[in-house]
Amino acid sequence: MSKKKNVAIIENEDSLFRFADKTDARESEKIIAPRYSYWKSVFRVFFRKKVNWIMISLLILIFLTAFIMPFLWEYDPMENVADSKTFNLSPAKAMDYFGGFSFKYCLGTGALGNSILYGIVASSRTSLSLAFICAAINMTIGIILGAVWGYSKKIDAVMLVIYQIVANVPYLLVVSVIVYIMSAGFWSLIFALTVTGWLGIAYFFRTQVMIIRDREYSLASRCLGTPINRMVSKNILPFITSVIVTLLATELPSYISAEVFLSYLGIGLSADVPSLGRMIQQGQTAFRTFPWAFWPPVIVAAMITIILYVLGQNLADATDPRTHML
Repeated sequence: MSKKKNVAIIENEDSLFRFADKTDARESEKIIAPRYSYWKSVFRVFFRKKVNWIMISLLILIFLTAFIMPFLWEYDPMENVADSKTFNLSPAKAMDYFGGFSFKYCLGTGALGNSILYGIVASSRTSLSLAFICAAINMTIGIILGAVWGYSKKIDAVMLVIYQIVANVPYLLVVSVIVYIMSAGFWSLIFALTVTGWLGIAYFFRTQVMIIRDREYSLASRCLGTPINRMVSKNILPFITSVIVTLLATELPSYISAEVFLSYLGIGLSADVPSLGRMIQQGQTAFRTFPWAFWPPVIVAAMITIILYVLGQNLADATDPRTHML
């Protein structure tokens, strides 16, 4: 019985295979395999973590509040400046003074009777806009120039000299001098943060490109006469996607931190532009006496920074091909 069963098993296994039709050579060369999409696999790995869903939900909530609510809530920091009784009111006292529960004064009032909540909403929009504009400018210039810089030896010789000169000057000193020259303002701060901010990114990508530049497929493309722009766009940039996302994860929070720090020092944005840094600066003088004016903007600034960093790091891990190999 055992021999008959073995024979039956062998026959069943043989029935799973069939000879290819020799009359059609192309069909016999085809290999049937499941289709693979890199970005589909990236997002599958990324959304597998529950913490990413939580962070995305919080980020969407912050974005909707920061960019939509100001159109419904008009923030005027001088709204109650003529009434000294509204200055530095706690949430409970502010709602009692303004006639019961009010969403506008649920976090109390500031030194000029301004709504802390409305100020945080308007300030968050300023900080987020600043961060994304600066990141878009610096990352775009830095990635493109860094890719060409690392591939071309002629450009490398020139850019190294420029980098060694600029890198020896403290970055915050350059930003401070430019803001002083151009006067404080939203676009002047963006110019100050981007005029040399791309150089460090470009140098970082130069080293990454130099690693990939001398690999076999790049050498083969170079021997075939492939143009530099095609070499960069097809052979180099696709292999450093995870590196780009990782760097972006650190760049976005850094601009928010820079804005908060510079506004805290009084050299960031002008007084008419609401910002988290300026609110922290105004609240830190009496944060023990009026903590409701200091801690809410600090917590919001920390939340935005942490959310962007965590999402960026997890997306960087998901874009690494080693995390979703078939």
